Amino acid sequence: MKKLKFILSGGGTGGHIYPAIAIANELKLRFPEAEFLFVGAKDKMEMQKVPQAGYKIRGLWIAGLQRRLTFDNTLFPVKLITSLLKARRIIGEFKPDVVIGTGGFASGPLLQVASIAGIPTLIQEQNSYPGITNKLLSSRANKICVAYENLERFFPKNKMILTGNPVRQDLIDIESKRAEALEYFKLDPDKKTLLVLGGSLGARRVNQLIAKELVDFSSQNVQVIWQCGKLYFDEYSHFGEKENVQVLAFIDRMDLVYAAADVVISRAGASSVSELCIVGKPTIFIPSPNVAEDHQTKNAQAIVDKGGAILMKESELDTKFTSIFNKMVSDENLQKSLSENIKKLAKVNATKDIAEEIIKLIK
Repeated sequence: MKKLKFILSGGGTGGHIYPAIAIANELKLRFPEAEFLFVGAKDKMEMQKVPQAGYKIRGLWIAGLQRRLTFDNTLFPVKLITSLLKARRIIGEFKPDVVIGTGGFASGPLLQVASIAGIPTLIQEQNSYPGITNKLLSSRANKICVAYENLERFFPKNKMILTGNPVRQDLIDIESKRAEALEYFKLDPDKKTLLVLGGSLGARRVNQLIAKELVDFSSQNVQVIWQCGKLYFDEYSHFGEKENVQVLAFIDRMDLVYAAADVVISRAGASSVSELCIVGKPTIFIPSPNVAEDHQTKNAQAIVDKGGAILMKESELDTKFTSIFNKMVSDENLQKSLSENIKKLAKVNATKDIAEEIIKLIK
């Protein structure tokens, strides 16, 4: 069999980057001799995270339209044309067998050029409300792997396959890593560990909440690993000087931090929700209200409806959070119920199923 070549594109946030890396890792397991190339947006986080995962990446000069009139908006047509031309050059040089997009603006020009050239394309959509790039590309894509049902109003029904979201395979069995995790993060095994996840960039309202609640956490004998995001690290890093509080801009060993956690507070981005289903930790979701069609609330509600998590709106945090958190951290039966129910919703084989669909497209 000839040496296969795959191009993957997804970026802007961890929610697009890590699914693409997970797919690449699965394909690499099956085809060790295959060549992989990522394409991202210049100056975005994928330009660092993808090489750290061991893959080559090339950048396009592309960004989304702002909601208000800005100088960047006036440059958008130039950026788009430039990116389309560069995408055509990349595809012409690399000659991929399949092109895979996981969302983000860089995947737009790339998959558009690939489909025009007759190269098979696959889109992986993580959210219950698809992003604009994937919606625009859906008419040309050969297949669309989705994580939620009832997306027919956005995508052609005959192209959709319900697979779930790809997740890091090192999350499948975290219970065996508990001792290693406690040592890695220098945690007290006699205390409960709270993991706070605000997304790769950070979440202002979540960070404000945690800063306010640290005294209460301490009184509950709870130690905290607080991923505040790179945008907020300078503002909140000094809290890491407190005993039993670790403040991190980013967490590289997600397998170990999930293994260490007893309870989790998290945004409800699609990748985070999928990962938390896999690891089965009792979770309070605080969805971001600043996303298209409030899709984070819908992501979380799908779990809450099955008894798998607690959902708190940002507007409720000041009045309800303390009592709800204290009950959750002290009630072993509630923790067990939430953990068991969220695990039932895990799609453990999502990455493998997506890889199977990609393989079917190889000519």
